[in-house]
Order: sequence, then C-alpha cells, then structure tokens
Amino acid sequence: MGDISKDINSSFINDKVKALINIKYTANWLNSKENEFFKPYGISPQQYNILRILRGAKQKVKVQVVKDRMIERAPNATRLMDKLCDKNFIERERCEHDRRVVYVKITKNGLELLSNIDNHKNLSFLDNLSEEEAIVLSDLLDKIR
Repeated sequence: MGDISKDINSSFINDKVKALINIKYTANWLNSKENEFFKPYGISPQQYNILRILRGAKQKVKVQVVKDRMIERAPNATRLMDKLCDKNFIERERCEHDRRVVYVKITKNGLELLSNIDNHKNLSFLDNLSEEEAIVLSDLLDKIR
C-alpha cells in the first residue's frame, strides 16, 4: 500500500493538508493510468467521456448538453468532438430552425468502440478497496465538494 509521505518524500503541517496533497497526487496518478489505457484505442479520456455521455443519451443531444455533462470540463470540447467526427465515432447535425445549435449522436462505430473498451477496461487498482471502502471514499469525496 502506498504512503504519500514516502512517495513524495515530504511531511505535512496537518492531516487535512496531507489529504489534499494525496487527492491531487492520486488524481494525477489516475490520469496517467487513464491516458495509458486509452492510447491504443486512439482516443483520450475526455473523448471517452463524450462517447459515454452520448451512449447514455440514446438519442441526438445538443453539443452544450454534452459539455455540461462532462466530468472534466474541457474548453476544447468542440475540438474533441471534431476528432471523434473525423474517426466516425459521432455524427453532427445542425438544427434546421437555429443554425447556431448543433446536435451530436454516437455512431455504430462509436458504440462498438465503447463495447470493446468496456470488455477490456482493467480497473485492477480498485481491487485494493472493498465495496464498503469504496462507498466511504465516494461519500468523503462528495463531502469535500
């Protein structure tokens, strides 16, 4: 089991500061693992999040809805969607009544990619947590926000 004090060779003024540094350190570690995982699929974690949102929507939705639902608010969400369009994972459609409004939906190729990812997603690092610990951790993170 890791120890943030040893991992970054540091001491902390109190346990709350230690917890904050540990959250940031762990978030960065998770981001690295995520980037590594998605690389062979040719998408980023943010693009995966967009595809996941569109799969859950089960219909075309406004681009703004996707942006609002993203876990990591990406200022470049439109560019991320451009790349997904180029790869034929999503389709765009302009609103007939208001040309400023753009709808997006996931394609069959996008659904197949997500299915493939779902079948191979390795979350073994979560094996260190029991179900009860996962609930407590999630509750504590919710409490911070």
